[in-house]
Amino acid sequence: MPLASVLAVEICSLKSAAGMEASGTGNMKFAMNGALTVGTLDGANVEMSEEVGEDNIFIFGLRTDEVSRLKAGGYNPWNWYESDRRIRRVVDALTSDTFTTGEPDLFQPIRRALLDQEDTYLHLADFNSYVATQERISNAFLDTAEWSSKAILNVARMSMFSSDRTIQEYAADIWNVRSVRPS
Repeated sequence: MPLASVLAVEICSLKSAAGMEASGTGNMKFAMNGALTVGTLDGANVEMSEEVGEDNIFIFGLRTDEVSRLKAGGYNPWNWYESDRRIRRVVDALTSDTFTTGEPDLFQPIRRALLDQEDTYLHLADFNSYVATQERISNAFLDTAEWSSKAILNVARMSMFSSDRTIQEYAADIWNVRSVRPS
């Protein structure tokens, strides 16, 4: 997959940064059906990783403490763009006609989101880790037994996130109600 496509997929996934709480219900539903999660260590992915095992989920990007330090030091996406030839090549491809012959500005909003606006999710800081993780995913996918094992374990270990467990916990801890057996 061309690097610009990788970046576009990454941006479109609306990833969270480590330490932020993204809605994980989508990932949980996918995992319950055998999909393998690819994501940063946001709140839901931390929980999922604990349940399915770190070997059965693909985590990339900065960790919470690294995100905090980077933001405290004044994260500037331009520094990543200017210092990393691969990132620069990918971002520049977004505003060429590489993907949109005759319409080089079509992806200009993505470029602006990455460089000119506040990049809350640190996309460029996580980019190289994401690419390396995609390489790991490709290799794992080629090993059919390994991939199948990961998928099966995701399904088998996701019961923690079932609606049955959630409703039972809400009933006991929030609503203070108990189940009643019909007579």
